[in-house]
Amino acid sequence: MSIKVGVGGWTFEPWRGVFYPPKHPQARELEYASRQLTSIEVNGTFYSSMKPPTFRKWAEETPDDFVFSLKASRYAVNRKLLATAGESIERFVTSGIAELKSKLGPILWQFAGTKTFEPDDFAAFLELLPDEVDGLKLRHVVEPRHDSFRVPGFIEMARAHNVAVVIAESDDYPMIPDLTADFVYARLQRSVEEIATGYDGKALDRWADTARTWAKGGAPEGLPYVDADQPGAASRDVFVYFISGAKVRNPAAAMALIERLGGR
Repeated sequence: MSIKVGVGGWTFEPWRGVFYPPKHPQARELEYASRQLTSIEVNGTFYSSMKPPTFRKWAEETPDDFVFSLKASRYAVNRKLLATAGESIERFVTSGIAELKSKLGPILWQFAGTKTFEPDDFAAFLELLPDEVDGLKLRHVVEPRHDSFRVPGFIEMARAHNVAVVIAESDDYPMIPDLTADFVYARLQRSVEEIATGYDGKALDRWADTARTWAKGGAPEGLPYVDADQPGAASRDVFVYFISGAKVRNPAAAMALIERLGGR
């Protein structure tokens, strides 16, 4: 059981002098960020193909207990028929991500807000997701962003494949907080610039309590579940990312949550 907390990426100009110390070398930003946070969600892998040496370098620059989640290639998810994504999925999974070894966290498959739930096609997509690469177990999380996915059939499908569903706190996309895998993946998108830590203390306390409940295998109360019955577990790994919103505040939000959970 572990709770990893972080942000999206590590290269963002407004963080320089705010999150990163003044005049901190840009080439060492990942080194610094990975010692303040416990995970980072990599967005660049959605847009571009990385090479094995890149993943190897990331692993070498970060602490032993650090974890990357990777947003999977847009070519696999931005298509009319997801059942035809096999080649793109294989190309991404075999691109060198195994070089991260124990630092490889979940792979995030993010869909456009216009993508609706088509049961047969989505079931075919889930069947294409591999269980491992080069002997390394893979964990998959999907982020549908259309209300049509808030149905029991989708929840059952995700559970059958042990695929997590992103729990999104967003003004733009629906929240689907149902527990469908042996880990939990949350993306919090309501940070505000007027608060130094992005979220106020009450909200951070609430998310700390929520993360602890997930980690202990429970289902937090007060969330808009699709299925009234949530499965319990002895424990779960939890991944929480502060994404979008007032991005300049997200590192501070992540560090404040890490502090509430017991520190780095």
